[in-house]
Amino acid sequence: MLTRAKYNCVASSIAAIVVLLMAIGAVFVFSASANIGQDIDFQKFYEYPGLRQILFFPIACLILYTASAFDYRKLGASNGWLKSPALYLLILSIALLILVLVPRFGTEINYARRWLRIPAGPVKISFQPSELAKWAIILFLAAFCDKYSAGIKLFRKRFIPICCIIGVVVGLIVIEDVGTAALISLLAFLMLIIGGARWWHVLAPLPLAALAFVAVLVRSPARLERIWAWLWPDKYPALSYQARQSLTALGSGGSFGKGLGAGICKYGHLPEDTTDFIFAIIGEELGFVGNAAVILLFIVFMWLGILVVVRCKDRFGQLLAGGIVLAIGIQAALNIGVVTVVLPTKGIPLPFVSAGGTSMLLSSAAVGVLLSIARQSAGKPAESKLQHKRAAAIETDDRKYRPARGVPGRVSIPF
Repeated sequence: MLTRAKYNCVASSIAAIVVLLMAIGAVFVFSASANIGQDIDFQKFYEYPGLRQILFFPIACLILYTASAFDYRKLGASNGWLKSPALYLLILSIALLILVLVPRFGTEINYARRWLRIPAGPVKISFQPSELAKWAIILFLAAFCDKYSAGIKLFRKRFIPICCIIGVVVGLIVIEDVGTAALISLLAFLMLIIGGARWWHVLAPLPLAALAFVAVLVRSPARLERIWAWLWPDKYPALSYQARQSLTALGSGGSFGKGLGAGICKYGHLPEDTTDFIFAIIGEELGFVGNAAVILLFIVFMWLGILVVVRCKDRFGQLLAGGIVLAIGIQAALNIGVVTVVLPTKGIPLPFVSAGGTSMLLSSAAVGVLLSIARQSAGKPAESKLQHKRAAAIETDDRKYRPARGVPGRVSIPF
């Protein structure tokens, strides 16, 4: 499965942008986790978000490089589902989503049971199955749409079964995490359109999905009140506190910020400052210029990702690359929208920047696959051109030395 790495300007630029975003994340998570009255005990370094992020940074870079060296075509289902990693990854994701709902195994943090605690010696590593399910759905949909490129237009035979699979995954996630469930639903909707599904097929289940999400919101008063607080912040001062503090951090930074490490909103004023609202800390310490630089990096990443999709000649590679680019771009837009209070508060991290090992490592693996697609797609035109020249040369030689017409066995040798 390992392939020889080929230099490609687009792939190298994508890798550089992702590494730079992870470096920014490591620096600002460490800054946001600062506490004046707390001394760092390096024997318990894993308990500190800033030190954990610094540890995850080189591991993520290693995963990025390793994933880029694999042949992405092995992830598809062209040789059958039993030989496709996409199917087994999806089954594993569903099993973990079920397991995390069991109180004995799932860990409840901030009134939500979304994490599994895995013992690893003296520490326990938190793992979020919904992050794995997001990438599993993208990989499975790319393999499915590639294998049944014409059959995806069949409503009963192909479209309904794939919608049932998506519904199972989203249904397990929406119990504890409405934001991630909505994100996966949106990504699945877009990938089915890109994969060639008919518009009226895709639009048919939308009313049911909308009713399901409304039912989930109605059954959870806290989630509904969060939306009311976003619409009318003055009527819900307690619930809109986090949003107001986020705007305070962004506004107090001005154009160039207060300086790295000089922010004050991280000292207990802004909740979730190392995770969902890390963009606000960047704005406070680096100002509008720092926020604009991060946004520009994501825009360039999206542009380069679209180039990979356009240049790829393999349908599976196009679908998979498109899903990866959409997932990272939409997630970044949603997070920035929440921090700037354009959207209601929801727990969606900023890719590569927010604290969280599961999101960072799995996103790095996904970008590694994107690099594999970019490098192998870049090598195809040159290889095909060389093969065409060889075939033309062989055909020319055959014409020169083929037997003369009407004289068996005699060859016509040109002088």
